[in-house]
Amino acid sequence: MIAWLGMYDLPELRDAHDRYWALIRENLGYGPYALSRDLPAWDTWRAPDLLLAQTCGMPYRTRLHGDVTLVGTPDYGLPDCPPGHYNSVLVARSDDARALPQLLAEGVFAYNEGGSQSGWSAPVTWFAQQGRAPERGLKTGAHAASARAVAEGRADLAALDAVTWTLLRAHDRTTDALREIARTDPTPGLPYITSVSHDPAPIAAAIRNAIAALDPADRADLHLNGLVSIPAKDYLAVPTPPEPAEILHSV
Repeated sequence: MIAWLGMYDLPELRDAHDRYWALIRENLGYGPYALSRDLPAWDTWRAPDLLLAQTCGMPYRTRLHGDVTLVGTPDYGLPDCPPGHYNSVLVARSDDARALPQLLAEGVFAYNEGGSQSGWSAPVTWFAQQGRAPERGLKTGAHAASARAVAEGRADLAALDAVTWTLLRAHDRTTDALREIARTDPTPGLPYITSVSHDPAPIAAAIRNAIAALDPADRADLHLNGLVSIPAKDYLAVPTPPEPAEILHSV
């Protein structure tokens, strides 16, 4: 069986995630002794022996929802977001005084990948609601890489998962060179999933008990407030924008 919590597994948080998983396993009564960290995300999400993984809302609604079962969505206690929801933080360089319309029209938009809810889907949908769109883009492969691209001047604007932004500000000095300029509307957060062969109820119960039993320092470091149930229809109702190649000139 596979257990994978790689979405927010910064090097500085791996020990805390290991202790979190140990508590989940203890409460569940079975499962792998260690988290998997060497498997590609898509191989993990589609594995027939998947016990627990965290995915992103966009892959879930566009490709995974018929092949996996929702377990629940962790609540990270983000400001101005309902429990279990999150949003994208738009960042620019601290020494760049341009407003968002100028950044979109003149600058380069860094995004982790076109299959990301927070890095691509949420910001592009939010821009479109205002009659705007990025014109030039830089695909970086990761939120932290998008932050570095802006800090180093290779891009001018990026959209970062609000949880990742919180974690980077605590652990990565790159963010010292960045300023927050806006946040998108909230959408359902990154859900925990399991294979369709597993009953999600005992897994969800084990997660809730594990969060409650976490050492307060680990709970604070992981920003875990609890586990909420968000129905699949709420994920599927989130709009999906055009792919990057349809609207961006790559740099």
